[in-house]
Amino acid sequence: MTTPMDLNALLVFERVAATGSFTAAAHHFHRAVSSVSRQIRALEQSVGQPLLYRHTRAVTLTEAGRQYYEEVRDILERLAIANEALRETQSEPGGVLRINAPIAFGQHQLVPLLHRFQQRFPAVKAELLLNDRVIDPVRERHDITFRVGNLVDSSLVARRLAPMNYVVAAAPAYLSKQGTPSNPDALGQHDCLVYQGELGRQRWYFQQGNAGEQAYEVQGSLTSNDAGSLLRAALLGQGLVLFPTWLIADELAKGTLVTLLENWRCEVMPGRRELYVLTRERQITTPKVKAFMDYLTEAVTPIAPWDRWRDS
Repeated sequence: MTTPMDLNALLVFERVAATGSFTAAAHHFHRAVSSVSRQIRALEQSVGQPLLYRHTRAVTLTEAGRQYYEEVRDILERLAIANEALRETQSEPGGVLRINAPIAFGQHQLVPLLHRFQQRFPAVKAELLLNDRVIDPVRERHDITFRVGNLVDSSLVARRLAPMNYVVAAAPAYLSKQGTPSNPDALGQHDCLVYQGELGRQRWYFQQGNAGEQAYEVQGSLTSNDAGSLLRAALLGQGLVLFPTWLIADELAKGTLVTLLENWRCEVMPGRRELYVLTRERQITTPKVKAFMDYLTEAVTPIAPWDRWRDS
């Protein structure tokens, strides 16, 4: 006699496999780790073979577990979409919308955008997950992912939203003491506050007219993996920053920061970077995702700088 499959066990297995952690899965479902472990053991007994290798600090999939995970993930996603579509046939969009974005962009742009979106669609609950790492939206089951730069996820539907427009800026107090750089070569005489993330310390790139881009290894008294800290230091008059306009638009409008080197195009990586919104192909027609994507199109002017967001 075939043992009935426990749907809750499949959900737990999917989270353990996606996160590589019993603890993370336990936190996700608000359960004890021992409870998660028991469900996984029962599932393995049900299918008749081990699905996971248990290590001291991590959990990895066996070959059978990897194949099983791919099938289970697909089934659970189809089930979630079917349930959501049935629930919302005669109602407004609802459910939990999982969004991933870079930290500074999420804090400065998505929080107010989500506030307005949820006022229009109060049945939608948002789960905003912010980090500056490149994650796998499919594996993490994110509905919406914002990403800057080159795209490699062929399984995802991408919509280009806007170019990333960077400017060099400093507080008037800094400029009154240290002077204003007249060209990128003069940055070596200034205190440059530099972002340092997973890829190391950022270089600053400048281009004027048809000339090629030139990279500068700027130096300063502060590096940080948190853009907000660098912005705060710049406002205190500590040094120069190179940031996208959407991050410092308010400060530029108020005059607490002043743009510099306006005759040069600025970047933090070679080439022109764009901001994209990604979603899984199967998710794009679900009511909550469609409502958010439509609202996003309404709220931002395509191909315009991020400091031109419209209130809506």
